[in-house]
Amino acid sequence: MALLEDLQARSGSKCELCGATENLKIYEVPPVSTGGIDGSLLGCDTCLGQIEASETMDPNHWRCLNDSMWSEHGAVQVVAWRMLSRLKTEGWPQDLLDMMYLDDKLLNWAKATGEGQDESEKIVHRDVNGVILENGDSVVLIKDLKVKGSSMVAKQGTAVRRISLDRENAEYIEGKVGAQQIVIITKYVKKI
Repeated sequence: MALLEDLQARSGSKCELCGATENLKIYEVPPVSTGGIDGSLLGCDTCLGQIEASETMDPNHWRCLNDSMWSEHGAVQVVAWRMLSRLKTEGWPQDLLDMMYLDDKLLNWAKATGEGQDESEKIVHRDVNGVILENGDSVVLIKDLKVKGSSMVAKQGTAVRRISLDRENAEYIEGKVGAQQIVIITKYVKKI
């Protein structure tokens, strides 16, 4: 509850994207590592619904980003950049993107979900059955795997929870097996 109160105080109890005052919720900006006030924003149902389901997107609703893209809060800037990138074919969002500046850390965060790339450029991670893997998914190993650099063997059937994806290679994911963080090749896992 403290996070909600902190976000309400920061935003003046308004959606940090469009300024609406009704139906406000916490939105943790993916990929979430720490969450908290620096990794979250306060958003209304309309904005959050369109962020999650881009097929329901109303481009005119997002003209509000003309103001919110200048927010001093990184989470708001990242979401503004992502939404403008989704809409850049409309014309006007590209002008706003050209004006927007994100430092390297924020830009890497904004690009972490593959936003702003053409579909042909996006790296898609798939398990052994071809199912798309996302950050935070759980997978199970389909064969015993020797862990390089240690004497450990990750056994078939071991569940690996809350995986993270390698943004540069579609064949690699990371996850914890026991207490050890390891890199796993996607052809040896099945999504749970």
